[in-house]
Amino acid sequence: MARFFITGSSDGLGSLTAKRLIAQGHQVVLHARNADRARDASAACPGAEAVLVGDLSSIDETKALAAEADKLGPYEAVIHNAGVYIGMERVPGKSGLPTLFTVNTLAPYLLTCLMRKPRRLIFVSSGLHMGGQPNVGGARQRLLSSSYSDSKLHNVMFAKAFARRWPDVGCYSANPGWVPTKMGGPSAPGRIDDGVNTYVMLALGDGQAGWSPGGYFVNSQERRPSAVAGDAKLQDQLLADLADISGVSVPA
Repeated sequence: MARFFITGSSDGLGSLTAKRLIAQGHQVVLHARNADRARDASAACPGAEAVLVGDLSSIDETKALAAEADKLGPYEAVIHNAGVYIGMERVPGKSGLPTLFTVNTLAPYLLTCLMRKPRRLIFVSSGLHMGGQPNVGGARQRLLSSSYSDSKLHNVMFAKAFARRWPDVGCYSANPGWVPTKMGGPSAPGRIDDGVNTYVMLALGDGQAGWSPGGYFVNSQERRPSAVAGDAKLQDQLLADLADISGVSVPA
């Protein structure tokens, strides 16, 4: 039996992945952004070990979430599933920074840096990362104004950057596809099970995950991501810029 922590797991792919892992006999810690969503998470996945609350648009709440999650660890894997979609680029979050940047890019960085290392880290990306730009090494506002595609490129870069730094941790990015969740919409053409299967495979270290550190996965198969994501200098600059913004550096 292993323990897993999944952000953004009050519904959608996060909740379905939790149910699958629980059905296999594992323990899962869920996450929701507020108390109402936490009740939804508990109702949707009554077998969960706990539901932690933290608004990822708040740097302070994200730091507190890392501390609370660590109390229930250690974890076999952390799945950074939480995310917001197009339209939130200019909406201020609780810390005053753009919500999309804070939730999609800064929060997974902070949680990764502040929590004890799990055996595996999964950063959730998207096929739209192919059109993203890293926005690093320049004016801070350019990074803060990142688009959804930019943030999903950051998630692929995280997997590769942390895989280089922490060879003892399996680090991966996953593209669950355009599937009919609340974010994807009812007309999305993909199969939800394909996304869940990919998450579970990576969380357990099964299949190709066992020999592909930093890999980008679609439908449980490794695929080639944007060439930009593999640039180690850009990866390092992204981590440096986020450390400058948050005051939190990557631990050794």
